[in-house]
Amino acid sequence: MRCSIVLSALVILGTSAIPICASSPDDKTVDEQTIDALEAKVSQASPRDQCFLYAELVHQMTEVSLKQYAAGNVEKATGMLKQVQQLVHKIHLSVAGNDKRLKNAEILLRHTAFRLNEMLHSSSYEDRPLVEQTLAQVNQAENEAMMEVFRK
Repeated sequence: MRCSIVLSALVILGTSAIPICASSPDDKTVDEQTIDALEAKVSQASPRDQCFLYAELVHQMTEVSLKQYAAGNVEKATGMLKQVQQLVHKIHLSVAGNDKRLKNAEILLRHTAFRLNEMLHSSSYEDRPLVEQTLAQVNQAENEAMMEVFRK
């Protein structure tokens, strides 16, 4: 009898509790204001933190670009991808062995490459060269970050 009461209490508690979900980098909403705030944070950050912050900025800008492309605003999406390419170049320059969160930066870059690959498959023929070029640069930065992680 006591066991069935405890079991029924656990079942009721388990079904009425709010389920805990795993989060992904895409869960939070990103807009131009958060990107501007992150750009300001990157400019003031120490060199050890810049690689991760650049990777986070690239990821957020890619997400905004994907949303703009899906909404039909191709000009803003391509402009954002060109900015992503400039930031990826800064990631190449900032990857160093003493980075604080280099593994996290590598994970973000991998996810960004995945999202760019999705964009590549859904983009029109005219937009593909820019997306392919951005994807190649992000893949190269991700590989550099991964190699630096394995050197440690």
